[in-house]
Amino acid sequence: MLRGALASVPLLLAVLAERPTAGVPVALGAMLAGINDRPGSRRAAVTRLGVPALAGSAGLLLGTMIAAAAGGGRSLVVLPLVFGVLGLVAGAFSSTGPVASSCGTQVLVAAVIGAGMPLPEPGPARALLFLAGAGWLLLLRLVLPSPGRPGNGPYRLDGEREAVAAVYEAVSRLLRATGGPRALESRAALSSALDQAQDALAGPRLRSRAGSAAERRLHALYAAAFPLVEAATALAWAGVPLPARLVAGPHRLADAVRTGGSCGPLPAPARTDAGLRALDDALLRAAAVFDRPEGSSPGTAKGRPEGSAPKRAWSAAGREYGLRVAVCCATSTVVAQWLHHDHWYWLPATTVFLVKPDLGPLVSRVLCRAVGTVAGAAVFGLSALLLSGVLSGPYPLVGAVALCGALLPVATRHFAVQTAVVTVLVLSLVLLGGEPPATWGRVVESLLACGTVLLVGHLPLPGRRGHTVRAALDTAVGAAHRYLGHVLDAPEDHAGRGALRRDAYRSLAAARTAIDLTAAELPPVARHSAGSDGVAGAVERLIDTTTACAVHLGHRADRLPSAHAERLAVHLSELDQAWTGPRREMSAL
Repeated sequence: MLRGALASVPLLLAVLAERPTAGVPVALGAMLAGINDRPGSRRAAVTRLGVPALAGSAGLLLGTMIAAAAGGGRSLVVLPLVFGVLGLVAGAFSSTGPVASSCGTQVLVAAVIGAGMPLPEPGPARALLFLAGAGWLLLLRLVLPSPGRPGNGPYRLDGEREAVAAVYEAVSRLLRATGGPRALESRAALSSALDQAQDALAGPRLRSRAGSAAERRLHALYAAAFPLVEAATALAWAGVPLPARLVAGPHRLADAVRTGGSCGPLPAPARTDAGLRALDDALLRAAAVFDRPEGSSPGTAKGRPEGSAPKRAWSAAGREYGLRVAVCCATSTVVAQWLHHDHWYWLPATTVFLVKPDLGPLVSRVLCRAVGTVAGAAVFGLSALLLSGVLSGPYPLVGAVALCGALLPVATRHFAVQTAVVTVLVLSLVLLGGEPPATWGRVVESLLACGTVLLVGHLPLPGRRGHTVRAALDTAVGAAHRYLGHVLDAPEDHAGRGALRRDAYRSLAAARTAIDLTAAELPPVARHSAGSDGVAGAVERLIDTTTACAVHLGHRADRLPSAHAERLAVHLSELDQAWTGPRREMSAL
């Protein structure tokens, strides 16, 4: 919230310099960067905030060039066609990941604003100002220390340290839940904690390797968690409740990560079976790493092994989403141009935000957008009416932008609240940019955008055949088979096994997210996910069983017991039967 409020400082400087229009692109860049700002490591924030900011800056410059080519930003043919093509490309790339999704959204929104918002600054100056606003917020993110941080260690590693500690806490919770009804939920939470730690440690750096002793130690502590994760997953698969004292070991390790100290004595489990022996060995190895002052050489913190971005963007899932974005952009631009008003950019810009798939189910986000826009416009209009006789000039508007910037981190928890805050912020910027107030016109245009996205989102467009769910399940099934094959062929390769296990669980989580999102849509869209929950469940059982087999082979390397082999065969058969039917149905749809 402090960063959000301080993000308005460049806007205030522009107003003090009597150039309020120059502050509008700066505030837009800071606002969009603030929407992407999330808790986590500073290194990950460089990518999460910086790359979309570069895309938005390029989009703003492109928008001014498009407006100039279209003869002032008015055309019923050229602009819809150009934005449709741009939406197809940006939408396809948006389907490749969360950062790519933010990039696609920012480049489209900025291009529409650059083509439609009348500002006196030339296109290159607007792009640089936009980049300066986002860069200022990123600088605040990198410089300001995290609240409540421990007094030891470099503050630049606060987010990474907390992410690694969360992994050990998740291991502790999984051991506590073993044999109970929340074991599967705790195992999924552990997988999510590993994903976040992996992303936090794998962010961009100036050197190819960790450059400080503190960072090398943190990588070593993260690598030391892998055997614990594997042992805890195998014990959860066995389903036998564990003594409560075993939970204390990983919990002490989590505290040691946060404080930077040693872990002290850890409770040793009875070595009665392969899972407990693996847990004991993992605790011993972790204790040795924690008690080593400088840590060991850093563990691998690589991302998922995926294909190239263009290949993934032009896959069936990428084309499906890109086509929907293209039709929404082109349709909303035609409607906005046909209405012949000066604020035409609001309608397609709103459409771009609404069509973003990672904001929740389509109907839900459309309703939230409508309610949030009406609420934000009402608050802005009522405030302007009540304060018109008391406050005047640009400074109340700057104050409104600062207040909205401070509220934005809280507002992102719910799309309707975020929409209300953003509506007040943008209406303030519109007035600072010298445009006449059009509060209720914004409401009408937002409702038109909601109707457009709702209609296009349920049209039987070519290519809308459930490709997103099917592609996610294909990836998860392939990752599970690669993991199983490696465990059976090379059980002694712990490093390779760990990377494949991470890929399998991460792919499964992505598939479940896609399934849940599609299943929450209206029936014309939700039917594409029919039967996919059973496939995800079969994949999960296969991965968990593979992990249990890996632990057993790691401690009795001769062969698998017949019970493990039989369960593997059953899960493979279940997966084959579960995947064949839904895949055929989704292809037919």
